Amino acid sequence: MDVAKGQGARGRPAALVVGGGIAGIQAALDIADAGFPVYLVEREPSIGGRMAQLDKTFPTLDCSSCILTPKMVDVGRHPNIELLTYAEVVSVARVDGDGEGFRVRVRKKPRYVDVSKCTGCGLCAAACRMKGRIVSDFDEGIANRSAIYVPFPQAVPLKYTVDPDACLFLTRGRCGKTFLCKEACPADAIDFEQQEELVDLEVGVVIVTTGFDLIDPCIKPEFGYGVYPEVMTGIEFERLSSASGPTMGEIVVNGKKPEDVVFIKCVGSRDPHTGVPYCSRFCCMYTAKHAHLVRDKLPDARITVFYMDVRAFGKGYEEFYDRVKHERVLYRRGEPSEVYRDSKRDGRLVVLAEDTMLGQPIEVEADLVVLATAAVPRSDTPDVAGLLGLACSPDGFFQEADAKLRPVDTGIDGVFVAGCCQGPKDIPDTVAQAKAAASSALRVLVQGERDAR
Repeated sequence: MDVAKGQGARGRPAALVVGGGIAGIQAALDIADAGFPVYLVEREPSIGGRMAQLDKTFPTLDCSSCILTPKMVDVGRHPNIELLTYAEVVSVARVDGDGEGFRVRVRKKPRYVDVSKCTGCGLCAAACRMKGRIVSDFDEGIANRSAIYVPFPQAVPLKYTVDPDACLFLTRGRCGKTFLCKEACPADAIDFEQQEELVDLEVGVVIVTTGFDLIDPCIKPEFGYGVYPEVMTGIEFERLSSASGPTMGEIVVNGKKPEDVVFIKCVGSRDPHTGVPYCSRFCCMYTAKHAHLVRDKLPDARITVFYMDVRAFGKGYEEFYDRVKHERVLYRRGEPSEVYRDSKRDGRLVVLAEDTMLGQPIEVEADLVVLATAAVPRSDTPDVAGLLGLACSPDGFFQEADAKLRPVDTGIDGVFVAGCCQGPKDIPDTVAQAKAAASSALRVLVQGERDAR
C-alpha cells in the first residue's frame, strides 16, 4: 500500500479533487497554479468528462475539444498535479479524528497495462480478438471498440486499459493459445498480474466535482427509445454529428441522411411522473445547437423542435436562439404524446403532439427523433455523500451551504462542491463555480500553511 502525505516539495498542504470533468480540471489547475499540490481522482481511464463527448459548444459554436484538450494536457503535465485515473475514493476521515485536514484512501483499479511502459501506439487494440465487438461507452453505443482501449484519441493519460468485463482471458481464463495484445505490444506493457493498489493521502481540502448522469429515456416509453433506431438521445446525437465521432460528423440514420428531423425537449425534465420536477437548464440551448448542426450538415432537411418553454438565460443565448429560428427551424409549442411507426407512410416514424399555440393535434413525420433528456444526479451520489458526510437537496444533488452567500461551500468544513454535482448548469457556469471552489479551497490551504509555521 502506497502512502502519500499530501505535502508538496516545500511541505505545502494538498488538495483533493474528486472528478475529472471540466469542473475538476479547472479547480485542479487553479490550485496547482497557486503552488499547492493537487490530487485529481477520476474513476474513468481518462479525464475530460461529458465535455469530451461534445462536438461544439453553444452559443459560439467553438470546438469543444479545442477548449478542453489543452486543459487536459496541462493537467497531465503540471508538476503540482498528481493524476489518479481509473481510481476511486473509498474512505475519508478527519486527521486525528477531529483535526483539520483529511485522511483519504484511494483505490487504483488495475489497468493490466504498465503505464510507465505504454506509449499509446494502439497496436494492442488492433490485435485484440474482441476488436470491434465491445460497445463504446464514450461513443454512446454508436461505435464499438476492443477489450483493450483508450476512451478517445485525445485521452489523458493516453494509456491503454483492459476492460475486465470484456477481455476473454480475464472473463473466461483463456484467449486462444496466445495473448495477441501482449504479443503485439512492442513495449511489453501488458501485465495481467496487476492487482489493485490502495493509496493513502493527507489533504487539507476536498473539492467534489463528480458531474451528472442523464435520465434513461426508456422511462418515457411513449417516445419509442430502444424500440426504433431512429430515436436517439441528445448525447448520442453529439457523437453522431461530431467530426471526431464514429461517422466523422456525417448524420446518417439507417444508412441514409434524414430528411425530416424532430427534436423533443424536456424529456424527463419538469415532469413529476419521472421524479425530475426541475429544469435541466442546458437542454434548450443544446437542442438549438443540434438544430443548427442539422441545418449546416443537411441544408434541405425539415427541422421541427417541440418545446414547453425556451429558457435562453445565458450571455448570448437569446441571440443564438433567434439565429437558429431564422435558419428555417420550426419551433412548435407542445409536448408530444407518442412516437410511432406508421406502415401507411412507408414505415416512417410519426410524432403525435398537440400544438398548444394553435390548439389542435398535429402529426409530424420523422426520419430522426432526438430526445433532450433530463440531467439527474449520478448514481454514486449517495455513496460519495456518505463518504464525506454531505447532505443532498430534495432533487438529489449535493446541497450547498447557502445558495446566495456560500454557493460552493458544504456543511462540512474544508469540503466544497462545483459543477453539475451541485445541480444542472452549462459549461460557463460550471467553470465559474469551479474557480470559486478553488478560490475558497485556497483560502483554507493558505490559512493551514500559516498555522503550521
